[in-house]
Amino acid sequence: MNIDLPSPVAAYLAAEKTKDSVALARCFGEQSVVRDEGQEHRGAVAIEAWHRATNEKLAYVVEPLEATTRGDTIIVRTRVSGDFPGSPIELNKHFTLENDHIALLEMKS
Repeated sequence: MNIDLPSPVAAYLAAEKTKDSVALARCFGEQSVVRDEGQEHRGAVAIEAWHRATNEKLAYVVEPLEATTRGDTIIVRTRVSGDFPGSPIELNKHFTLENDHIALLEMKS
């Protein structure tokens, strides 16, 4: 599905599709934060490690379904399927951008 997204969000989803943790981390700045499963990952190095560890632990696919903008936040509704209990699930990824990078990414069900 083609969804018109800001460049950093589109790059994030492309890196997620190919499971490229290095490319995914480039979407973030040094002060960026990812909040996922009750944990916070701060900075591109930590975000790369989080993504790599998640991919080593789980086999999953993220399919973007739709995107909306609320203020300075882009919300991408996704379907995540894989080898985890309850698969597939719908997950909203809340992206806040700053200076052509993702400043904050929060995963919400």
